[in-house]
Amino acid sequence: MKTLKPLFNKNREWAEKIEKEQPGFFEELSKMQAPDILWIGCADSRVPANEIIDLPPGEVFVHRNIANVVVHTDLNCLSVIQYAVEVLKVKHIIVCGHYGCGGVAASLEDADHGLIDNWLRHIRDVYRFNAAELDAIEDPHARKERLCELNVVEQVGNVCSTTIVQNAWKSGQQLHVHGWIYRLEDGLLRDMDVTATGLDG
Repeated sequence: MKTLKPLFNKNREWAEKIEKEQPGFFEELSKMQAPDILWIGCADSRVPANEIIDLPPGEVFVHRNIANVVVHTDLNCLSVIQYAVEVLKVKHIIVCGHYGCGGVAASLEDADHGLIDNWLRHIRDVYRFNAAELDAIEDPHARKERLCELNVVEQVGNVCSTTIVQNAWKSGQQLHVHGWIYRLEDGLLRDMDVTATGLDG
């Protein structure tokens, strides 16, 4: 624990700074959370949800995993979506991938990565669904970046297909599902233009 002591110091400085700028902030925050956004992103340490959209604690409900994958057998992810939609009543679900994703890169490798290969199978499926387009891209880097994009599109579809989101839309709940991608090199987000609202049934 001795080597991690600076983290506690940083935490104290951060909390004091927030409290100085906004007296009573943490007291109010402790009483409830009412975010409008559920963020489903990659676990990559370079893609922190709150920071890249510059929102304070309490504004974003977050779920992260390797390569921002939404699987219908992943009870962890589904539980987060259910809580966000049915209890918190979020208005937006954002699936955010990023270029240079290690999980996407590993899914393209002909190598044994151990346990994670079972998880990467889902990304390999995305490749299989889009093989004609991806195989036509000669540059390996460009192919990988395009797979990062297509993975976001696929996961948006998976979110929309959950019974949780389908039932919310059937009940008339205002809920939008978006696909975004983040570029590490410039810190900017890009909208993939795959927003779904459920208005088309």
